[in-house]
Amino acid sequence: MEWKPKRGSGVPLYKQIAAYLEECIIKGEFPPGSFLPSERELAKKWQVNRSTVVSAFEELRASGIIERIQGSGTQVSSVHGRFPQQRVPNWGHLVEAGSFLPNYPLIRKIRKETLDHELIDMASGELSPDLFPANAFQTIMAQQPFDYHLGYGHPQGNLELRQTLVHHMKKWRGIDSTASSILITSGAQQALHLIVQCLLKPGDAVAVEDPSYFYSLPLFHSAGVRVFSLPVGGDGIDPDDVLELHRKHRIKLIFVNPNYQNPTGTVLSLARKKRLLELSVRLGIPIVEDDPYSLTAFDGEPPPTLKSLDPMANVLYVSSLTKIVASGLRIGWIIGPQAVMERLADAKQIIDFGHSVFPQWLASKFLGSDSFVQHLQALRHSLGRKKDLITFALHDLLPTEVEFVEPAGGIHIWCRLNREVNEQKLLKQSIKQGVAYVPGLVLGSNKNCIRFTFGRAEQEQIYEGIKRFSEVLKSLLHDKSGESSVNVP
Repeated sequence: MEWKPKRGSGVPLYKQIAAYLEECIIKGEFPPGSFLPSERELAKKWQVNRSTVVSAFEELRASGIIERIQGSGTQVSSVHGRFPQQRVPNWGHLVEAGSFLPNYPLIRKIRKETLDHELIDMASGELSPDLFPANAFQTIMAQQPFDYHLGYGHPQGNLELRQTLVHHMKKWRGIDSTASSILITSGAQQALHLIVQCLLKPGDAVAVEDPSYFYSLPLFHSAGVRVFSLPVGGDGIDPDDVLELHRKHRIKLIFVNPNYQNPTGTVLSLARKKRLLELSVRLGIPIVEDDPYSLTAFDGEPPPTLKSLDPMANVLYVSSLTKIVASGLRIGWIIGPQAVMERLADAKQIIDFGHSVFPQWLASKFLGSDSFVQHLQALRHSLGRKKDLITFALHDLLPTEVEFVEPAGGIHIWCRLNREVNEQKLLKQSIKQGVAYVPGLVLGSNKNCIRFTFGRAEQEQIYEGIKRFSEVLKSLLHDKSGESSVNVP
């Protein structure tokens, strides 16, 4: 349980906080030279007055444990009576010098803010707790004994789960596969990381949709890969843009999310899917298809995947249970040529020695049960209802301020503002009003765009979330200071 000061304990709150922070410093959580969280941040976290945290800081400052650095914040002292006068590692320099880049500051801020349970979360790309199939999971665990050995499993993942996925992919997504062509991963994120690290080298060029979820990931830049944009229109990308990019930059991989694309919600038309596959075969460029949303089709008729149309095995297919079952299961998979799966499995073994056995067992039992069919029907109905609620709210509250196209599946709605506004200021003020979303500037080159996610928020929160956002937007649009040019980090 996370620490909190205890009211009514007889010890003043500020002294409890001072003692706790001193203990964290001594134990190395905040080493010498590092900065403590701000007074405002800690006051919000522990639900105390800011003056209480200020008093705690003063207590530590009087003891020489911390010091105020003008313009920077509160820093743990490099030398004081509690520490031996020896050199300590420069953790700040080491953190900044690592080859794997951190998330963009704006993404980190949004994720940090969405931990606040009072915030209406229209930013996180996950499902709300009520959509988790808790009863089905409890039934499986009660009726089917878990009799697996809890040791290291097969490098490509549990065989039973991979065999279940063979049937699942054929029935639900029209994809022919074999157990040996499947690698189980810790969600789709790890799958993408393995592909980038194992199949590309610094300087390689890749083509990525714009806007795209991929733009918010540091994977490509950490690997030293050059990223080139494929603009997304009403029918998805134009495959002939790939041809032009390849002529100029010798594209090594194409990354696409063709069904209910994140963030635009568009579906790559069948004609364009076939044209993209044709170019892939002609040019010898592999395609990475990220497909988290196709089964969420509100009408129950998912569009075909690229992989199901791929006769030459040019597509590496990536999917997961994150958007259709539960993000916490951390079950994802890649389908592709066996040689590629073996290479990626070897890299995964280096990273984590294989995926946890229990969630693989649970996922296999659930996907192979009638409960999955019932869950999927309920999920589609609920997400369709949430989509209706958010589109109604946008039409009702922002009829002239935003433009959008209703998605036919997925969990995102992409909005374009009809007037320019300072995007960072808009986000900051919206968070203060208690609603979070993802600004378009972290998802590509499109300015004055917003991604609202309706999967995470409860149904009764959706209208209120758009109401809070609309109040902030209208205030900024009537404020000349809010009409400044976009401030992109």
